[in-house]
Amino acid sequence: MPLLTIPGEEAGLQVMDSLITAVLGYAVVFFGLVLLMVVVTMIGKIFAAKAAKAADKAPAEEPVTEVKEETDAPTAPGSAGDVKLHNVEPKIAAMLMAIVADKMQKPINELRFISIKEVE
Repeated sequence: MPLLTIPGEEAGLQVMDSLITAVLGYAVVFFGLVLLMVVVTMIGKIFAAKAAKAADKAPAEEPVTEVKEETDAPTAPGSAGDVKLHNVEPKIAAMLMAIVADKMQKPINELRFISIKEVE
């Protein structure tokens, strides 16, 4: 027995009304999900375009500084040559090389540093 009955209305119409209400409810929910999917996709495309635009404005290549050996001072025995520095000051690079040599417990002249780059 239904909770709410209207006099003069047949039971079959109440079932049809319930089915129509359920179908309309599902339709509203799916429409909302599709609309949300469209909004999220559009926002993603906007952010991707902004990221591409920012990447185009970024400098193409970072300047590379090479440490030149002084001709007056002799190099240490076992020296491995020049080190390429990418946006790193020579003082900072020397400090990093000393720290690495200390942590590895090896003399610095036995290690070979090819390049040093700052990670942002």
